[in-house]
Amino acid sequence: MGHLPQMRSRLLALALVSTAAFTAAPAAFADEGMWLLNDLPVDMMRTSVGAAPDATMVQKLQRGALRLANGCSASFVSPDGLVMTNHHCVRSCLEDLSVGAKDYLSKPFFAKTTKDEVPCTKFELNQLQQIDDVSPQVLNAIKGRQGAAFADALKAVKSQIESACSAGNPNVRCDVVTLFDGAVFHLYKQRRFQDVRLVMAPEFSMAIFGGDPDNFNFPRTGFDVGFLRVYEGNAPLRTADALRFAATPARDGDPVYVVGHPGGTERDRTVAQLSFQRDVALPWTLIRLAELRGRLDEWMQADKKRAVRGKARLRSVENGLKALRGRHQTLAAPGFMDGRKAAEDVLRRSAGPVSKAAFVDVEEANRVAAEIWADYRLLEAGEAFMGDLFAHARHLVRARAELNKADTQRLPEYTSARLPALRQELGNNATIVLDDELALFAWSLHRLRNLKGLDDANVRMLLGTLSPETVAKTLLSKTPLKDPKVRLKALDGDVATWKKLDEDPLMRFAAVIDGPARAARARWENEVEAKETAAGEVLATLRRTERQKQGNSAKRVYPDATFSLRLSYGRVAGTRTAPAMTTVGDLFARAADEEPFKLAPTWLKARTKLTATAGMNISTTNDIIGGNSGSPMLNPQGEVVGLVFDGNLPSLGGRYVYDPEFNRAVAVHADAILSGLQYVYGAERLVTEIQSTP
Repeated sequence: MGHLPQMRSRLLALALVSTAAFTAAPAAFADEGMWLLNDLPVDMMRTSVGAAPDATMVQKLQRGALRLANGCSASFVSPDGLVMTNHHCVRSCLEDLSVGAKDYLSKPFFAKTTKDEVPCTKFELNQLQQIDDVSPQVLNAIKGRQGAAFADALKAVKSQIESACSAGNPNVRCDVVTLFDGAVFHLYKQRRFQDVRLVMAPEFSMAIFGGDPDNFNFPRTGFDVGFLRVYEGNAPLRTADALRFAATPARDGDPVYVVGHPGGTERDRTVAQLSFQRDVALPWTLIRLAELRGRLDEWMQADKKRAVRGKARLRSVENGLKALRGRHQTLAAPGFMDGRKAAEDVLRRSAGPVSKAAFVDVEEANRVAAEIWADYRLLEAGEAFMGDLFAHARHLVRARAELNKADTQRLPEYTSARLPALRQELGNNATIVLDDELALFAWSLHRLRNLKGLDDANVRMLLGTLSPETVAKTLLSKTPLKDPKVRLKALDGDVATWKKLDEDPLMRFAAVIDGPARAARARWENEVEAKETAAGEVLATLRRTERQKQGNSAKRVYPDATFSLRLSYGRVAGTRTAPAMTTVGDLFARAADEEPFKLAPTWLKARTKLTATAGMNISTTNDIIGGNSGSPMLNPQGEVVGLVFDGNLPSLGGRYVYDPEFNRAVAVHADAILSGLQYVYGAERLVTEIQSTP
């Protein structure tokens, strides 16, 4: 990060300006914001980039953009249900398919006909149909409640709204989305697609070309592209919602939109909340990922087959390490937190008794969060029990208990509105590789023992005097939960199946730890989340009141990202040290004889067919964050000009602050996508299909 000293001074300034949103309008930086599609800043967009979508285009973008339930974005790009996203967003499917002699990671995959398209059994795609403001209903239900009563009332009213919305239809997903820290609640009604099949994926080496050195950097020359197809009734979905590719390629300075599902930002958080992230949550996760990276590397080097299966997981771990280090550097940068505190002090001076109490509640919630973080992450978040088999066991243990309760009293993931997703997860027939499961489960048990100590009650209960490896082997080797048919029968309450599972050591283990895990979850929800949400509503109202005093419109404020559909606007642009674009020629110039800069044979063979000056990757000022991976990048006509797959290093701090000078989104250029499909991978049928989209 060559501009670190300069960036530190800018971070201080940005901290002061951005948190002035407490007392003034949000920072008037061109291109900042992850905006709700039902509340776009049309005037600001026209001023900044000279264009804004009309109502018809907004509807088209809402239906054309998709959400992958695994945490990515995507879009329809043909009337026959063809879906474009990133390679790293379909990688878990490629891993599941890479069993035995099959290798979907080292080699490219292209289905020559629809009959050759392969099911991704864990995948679910969501298409947003409708947005409704349910704030009055939710706020009335939680009014005057605190702690556990607040948490229970919030879960109950959300369950009621979501269940009424889905009305038992397994093809409908409904989510009550919390916005503005609990001041606003929207109901998102989405169409659910669970028959999703793999159409095309390049080699892993080309999707991550440049590896960790190039990750979160620009210039960049990656081909992080993947294609899926949605099926309905065992036939490709017919849809009128596809986004067409632009006939004119994007150029430096062009205005562009990104429509996708940014996972999460914390730009409106208090100093107490940000301090918890800086001092507790981020260091914890960074240490965990660093340890996991070392274990994975050692484990992969011991066996060639493990190396093939593990490289995608290792890449994800390295990606997480780099991303979280970037976040931590932002929070720890000299002056950043001082700037936030100065702005918050201004707001506190204008606060009345209720608002001042809300600040105190947030501080207390984060004190408790620090106290219970380890138990919550290890026991409830499952960091002590890694692997698919334990996850299946926990779901069945909890489903058995939760499905006997009234819908409004269940844990949210077991309500009737969420059961289709649970059924898909338990019923997926992806091969479970026992060797992988044993290694992950044993390592995570080691970590539990090391962090909590031998005298911890849960460690004694789960491990006793046995080694984590022995416990893992005892629990996982013979469990019937490897069979999806068994899992589904158990979910449906089959008596004979449960009689068998009651004797299964893994199920017994999951049942034993469920009490302590639920206790950790209850404390987190009642003493942390409930307090923060209740206080968040009060503080959001305080900020809005202060803005109105200064004559600023509250409608020109965007909420923090929540993995809900958003639009960001910007321009194709470089920085002081990086260009706005790279070309296909740059890809070949960047190539070397060894990974991660070694070109795949497919690209070397196709070199003479490719245009060296054609765009490869694009840098833009769009405000994005994790979750935007796979988002379509569009021109003002709503046509695809690129595919978002990354950001640059300064954008990692975008979770907390946006800097228009340094923050950049990175996308694969549409020209590279089409020419790669046609000339490198022989996927002419996809090119024809994409270019035939009306």
